[in-house]
Amino acid sequence: MSGWPWRPAGVLFDMDGVLTDNNHFHRQAWQEVAATVLGLTLSEHDLNTKVDGGRNPEIIERLTGTYPDEALAARFHAVKEGRYRELAAGALREVAGLSAYLDALESRGIPFALVTSADRVNVEFGMQALGLGGRFGPRVLGEDVTQGKPHPQPFLLGAQQLGLSAADCLAHEDAVNGVRSAAGAGCRVVALTTTAPGAALREAGAERTAPDFTSWADWLA
Repeated sequence: MSGWPWRPAGVLFDMDGVLTDNNHFHRQAWQEVAATVLGLTLSEHDLNTKVDGGRNPEIIERLTGTYPDEALAARFHAVKEGRYRELAAGALREVAGLSAYLDALESRGIPFALVTSADRVNVEFGMQALGLGGRFGPRVLGEDVTQGKPHPQPFLLGAQQLGLSAADCLAHEDAVNGVRSAAGAGCRVVALTTTAPGAALREAGAERTAPDFTSWADWLA
């Protein structure tokens, strides 16, 4: 990344697929729980185009065409996220280069925030597993927004948490709907290819793609 002639005022990070490469656990949980709770058999196309990015009720609407009522949404969320945590327990690792990148941001006084569709329980689960709980103070979680990804609201709120304009922020995402959310908010987006192909992420609005963060401290030098 050396030579990129722009330094952001702040950086906004998604969690799943960005801080940790864990979306295979989420997808397995979606397949299992969609079958038992919704009576749906999810195809690879469903997993690749509808499941990643956004809150569970909005994903259910993408899959079924109907927004779930409160009782169904709550039941599905509890079962699916519980199953995700069972699958991911003891297996989460940070994406390569993340800690060095966060160190580089901190040493240069560039603030960063978390912008995720995950709920508070999953965020605490992930942050504890990765040892990152103390590093992400500003956070926008799934329950903090009324319109989830791909709507721009999450990233607009993330920039607001840092006291910045979204146009002055760099966003890191891994899902097509997440990229659409960040780009729609006005962020410049560099997406990780942990979940979706680079071409799909660039088509959604990512300026660049990368496999991980191993080169990201370099462009701050």
